[in-house]
Amino acid sequence: MRVIIASPDHWHVRMAVDAITSGKDVYLEKPVTHTIEEGAMLTHAVRSSKKILQCGMQQRSWSHFRDAVELIQGGSLGRVPQVRTYWWQNYLGWRNRKAVDVQALDWKRWLGGAPDQPFSEEKFYVWRWYWNFGGGAMTDLFTHWIDVAHWAMKSDVPTHAQILADKSIFTQWDCPDTIQAAVRYPGFDVVYEGMMASSIDDGGLEFRGTDATLKINRGGFAVYREGVSGKENPVVKADSFRDGTIDHMQNFFDCVRSRKEPNAPVETGVAAARAGQIVNLAYQHNGQIAWPQKPN
Repeated sequence: MRVIIASPDHWHVRMAVDAITSGKDVYLEKPVTHTIEEGAMLTHAVRSSKKILQCGMQQRSWSHFRDAVELIQGGSLGRVPQVRTYWWQNYLGWRNRKAVDVQALDWKRWLGGAPDQPFSEEKFYVWRWYWNFGGGAMTDLFTHWIDVAHWAMKSDVPTHAQILADKSIFTQWDCPDTIQAAVRYPGFDVVYEGMMASSIDDGGLEFRGTDATLKINRGGFAVYREGVSGKENPVVKADSFRDGTIDHMQNFFDCVRSRKEPNAPVETGVAAARAGQIVNLAYQHNGQIAWPQKPN
């Protein structure tokens, strides 16, 4: 038996643990956790069972991402002290969506373990931007890219996070809509920028190495060598001809049959979610935080 979980974030761990306990394999959308504390609970549930859990970070099965990670880990870029990530989306059009049929919605059940509160159509539609249900850009968009950075750089525990962020457009949200953030790991930094009222350029990553830079998004990647003239002429280029979500789901089904470890096991999902949650903690602590936090 298999379960695919794509609920709001605050339901993820509860649903996943219940499914595993009842003997089911799980495909769990990212971020796999809503809080840092849930990471240990989810990991224990998976590792104390014989069940398969695939985290919904499809880049792990996307062919050109896998090729790019192999190049990075093989030293093709030289030393990589900085990874730049970005993602821009435009939420200004959400109000044009069809109104919610409140009579058909069990709001109390939708809230689940979240604090009781009056129904809000905006919270229902854009729940990712309210702390009770999601974690904004850092656990929605950044989670995908920081997982690629963790994978390529073989390091997933940050030591420090900083953020400069504002509710510039959507002042009614809990989470900031305009963000510049930086996360420090031993030997390298990951920076992120994005806003939710401009979709030009979409999302991607840049691995800035001493010998070359690799730029990658869901459409492909290119490598630009230092000292080689012509920024329009990469020394390596690869395009994507297939949505990695298809292969990622296939990997899940294959692992259900073979009982082998999936491409995105629970630890990778917990680490990716945790990175965004640490940045959110920095936002709530005057813009910066050391990790792990020292007890008061």
